[in-house]
Amino acid sequence: MKNIRRIAIAVAVAGGAAAAFAGTAAATTASTDSSALPCTANQFSTKLVYGGAGAGQRQAALQFTANQGERCVLSGRADVNLVGAHDVLVNNEARADAPPVLIANGSSAYVPLHWTAIGADDEQQTPNAVTMTAPADSNPHGDPIDPNVTVDWTFGAVDANADSHTIDVGALTAGEAPAA
Repeated sequence: MKNIRRIAIAVAVAGGAAAAFAGTAAATTASTDSSALPCTANQFSTKLVYGGAGAGQRQAALQFTANQGERCVLSGRADVNLVGAHDVLVNNEARADAPPVLIANGSSAYVPLHWTAIGADDEQQTPNAVTMTAPADSNPHGDPIDPNVTVDWTFGAVDANADSHTIDVGALTAGEAPAA
């Protein structure tokens, strides 16, 4: 009986070590783990990360980081929109079948953002916020969770003229967003 208890304790300790190691692992494509459920908005935090500028071009990313103890899947084509800046359009360049990404225990994934800001002041608009809709609107118990995520826009004006008036959104990528 003592041997059975010792074996059970050893298995539990090994399992705990494996879980701790898994918590430090980077985000991965979800196809490697089909047991993870779609993310709800309360399973991750979101922030804008400035990626740099050059020749009128601006780069940034919307980064999603899993809360400790959470494990879920984000869609490869994030549903991103703007609040305010009614003449600026969102151009989602990600394929409809872009692979989903698993985030867990502090790992991150991001969608790249690109826009121009070289027009005259009267041809630019500044968004109030960027929004994203989480893949799930309820937890596994069926409790409703607001899927809307809003992050204040802190990167200034965006071209809003007839020739250039979009923020391009790329596919979800595993890892932390590149910062300038």
